[in-house]
Amino acid sequence: MKSFTRKSIVSTILIGSVVAGSAFTTLPFTKELNPVASAASSSFTQFLHDNAPGRTIKTSSSGLATVTNLSSTVVLVNKKRNLPSTYAPQDLVVPNIPFSFSGSSPKKQMRKVAATAIENLFAAAKKDGIDIKAVSGYRSYATQKSIFDRNASIKGEAVANKTSARPGQSEHQTGLAMDISSASAGYDLQQSFGNTKEGKWLKANAHKYGFIIRYGKDQEKLTGYSYEPWHVRYVGVYIAGEITSQNLTLEQYLERAK
Repeated sequence: MKSFTRKSIVSTILIGSVVAGSAFTTLPFTKELNPVASAASSSFTQFLHDNAPGRTIKTSSSGLATVTNLSSTVVLVNKKRNLPSTYAPQDLVVPNIPFSFSGSSPKKQMRKVAATAIENLFAAAKKDGIDIKAVSGYRSYATQKSIFDRNASIKGEAVANKTSARPGQSEHQTGLAMDISSASAGYDLQQSFGNTKEGKWLKANAHKYGFIIRYGKDQEKLTGYSYEPWHVRYVGVYIAGEITSQNLTLEQYLERAK
């Protein structure tokens, strides 16, 4: 790693609570220039090592590959890596942001660290004159099953699996993801959102607050899903910056840590 965020990066990165949007000085990770930086680099390398895809998976007797680092902010969930059907984050809260719908709902929830970060993201958007609203956050395994089954019945299973996740394979179950849209897109979750000023702002600024556009354009072969400019995933400020600047998927980034 070439640089680090100077404010106890050791503790903040390891627990996934990097202060979103804060502009701290970056310094090289070299022992000669800064012993603290060197220690932080070592801890961060260990963090990625511990969360490498090959070290965070187990296969059941039935052949189901299940992730083991459930509480990690970089937990990798995709078509080959499942969450347990019984898993639900223990720290779900409702962020203080505008939603596209009224009333209470589990889909307003996110894990606490992601909720704090998304509040900062929405505050920055408002400051820049960008009017966005949250559409869907946390979903349980059962909810995702209902969504996928409905889509499969309408579109067919193969098509549905490009645009919606099977139960256990959805990032929404982690509590680290949120779908975002705008009035200019009718608050729909459509690819056209990426062409709106709100969608463009989100793509350009999400990483500053610890989020990535999880399913980017032309990344379908890598992620398994169609382009979703509305779907942001919390991974922490430093990692989000790395992934965004290098145009990587979360899979590609984590695979580098062996």
